[in-house]
Amino acid sequence: MNRRLFFKRSCAGALLLSCPDLLARENEKRLRFGLVTDIHFAHRNVHGTRYYEQSITKLSEAIDVFNRRKLDFMIELGDLKDMGDTPERGQTLSFLDEIEAKFQTFDGPVYHVLGNHDMDSISKPEFLAHTANYGNAKGKPYYSFVRNQIKFIVLDGNCNEDGSDYDSGNFDWTKAFIPASQREWLQQELKKDDLPVVIFIHELLDTFSGISKELCIGNAEEIVSILEQSGKVVAVIQGHHHAGNYSFRHGIHYFTMKGMIEGSLPENNSFAVVEIDKDLNIYIEGFYNCKNKEMKHNR
Repeated sequence: MNRRLFFKRSCAGALLLSCPDLLARENEKRLRFGLVTDIHFAHRNVHGTRYYEQSITKLSEAIDVFNRRKLDFMIELGDLKDMGDTPERGQTLSFLDEIEAKFQTFDGPVYHVLGNHDMDSISKPEFLAHTANYGNAKGKPYYSFVRNQIKFIVLDGNCNEDGSDYDSGNFDWTKAFIPASQREWLQQELKKDDLPVVIFIHELLDTFSGISKELCIGNAEEIVSILEQSGKVVAVIQGHHHAGNYSFRHGIHYFTMKGMIEGSLPENNSFAVVEIDKDLNIYIEGFYNCKNKEMKHNR
């Protein structure tokens, strides 16, 4: 067993035994899922802090932890694959197939969020054809699903300002938009029932946090307004910004997960087990570069 994981689990066990309140929370019925983002798998040379080939080993370690925990589902927040030093469609698809096969070794439902690099060298339909979401979400760029009376909504911000899809690298990644048809669908999903909602998206929505607008959805203010007006959204969980981020506004937490691609093994990796309790408090149990985080529900 990895020493870092062993130490973390040993400490967690000791902490539970010494803290009755924490032990009580541990025994509550909660929803738990595995979270990863920005895997960027490819057989290509190291570029700066990005170790592309090591990502499949990092993902394998994460899935080993997730499977032992018997989680409700697993989700990745985009940029599952990358491309070669010299981009080529067939090679890019082979990278995607290899990392998707590893992703599917999770023993439970799996879900994908589209990221901008997922359309490097290939089209959005090609990416969707070579990956598989669980159940009715299969083949869809954006969708919703319900687990334990919580609605999860997956958004796709990988569109140009005119509403067209990102396609085979022919796009500007700093200009990402959620088009009108998807906005209307989002509003309908939020009105369908009275369930609390968690949003998954690749590019960031919290432009108000001071994060660079190049990393954010171009029409983020409009989307955030829809989320706030619904009164149902508990959290937005995002990728894209490998360094991670956190903000909070009007009852909604915005948690940006750190990228798995960053740094070399064995010291570096990033994944998390996310728990949502009966009061809609969210607990991030981070591994390696991902830090623990508690997000209390106080709407």
